[in-house]
Amino acid sequence: MKYLFFFLFLLGTIAPIAAQTDAPVVTTKKLKVVFQLTSGDTLAQKALAKQIHNFLTAAPNARIEVVCHNNGISFLQIASTKQADKIKDLKAKGVDFVACENTMRERKIKREELLPECRTVPAGVVEVVLKQDKGWAYIKAGL
Repeated sequence: MKYLFFFLFLLGTIAPIAAQTDAPVVTTKKLKVVFQLTSGDTLAQKALAKQIHNFLTAAPNARIEVVCHNNGISFLQIASTKQADKIKDLKAKGVDFVACENTMRERKIKREELLPECRTVPAGVVEVVLKQDKGWAYIKAGL
C-alpha cells in the first residue's frame, strides 16, 4: 500500500513537469515583425520560409512583413523562386510579402514576373525604416 502512495506521489509531481517541457512556447501577444531579405541564396530563402513558419507556430497572432530587395527580389520572382508554395501558404496565414520597385526598375523586372502573393513598395529600405518607426521589430534574413 505504501508503494502505491509513493508511486502516485511521484506520478503527481513528475507528470506536470514532463507536460511543461514538451509544450511549445506560444504567445497570443500581437507581435509585429519586418524581415528584410537581400540575399539571392536559395538556402537562405528556404531558411527564411521555415523561420516564418516556426515564428507563426509560436506566435500565431503576429503580423509579419517580408521586404525583398536587391538580390532578395528573386524570392518573389516566378521564374527563380523555389519557395512559391511556401510563400502561398504563408500568405494565407497573413504574411505580407513586398518587392522593392527600385530593384524592379534597376533589374527591369515587370510586376507580372512576380508572384501574385506579393505587393510592391517604392523603396524597400524605406519600407523597413517606416515599419521600425511604427514599432515593428526588425530581423535581417539570411544564413
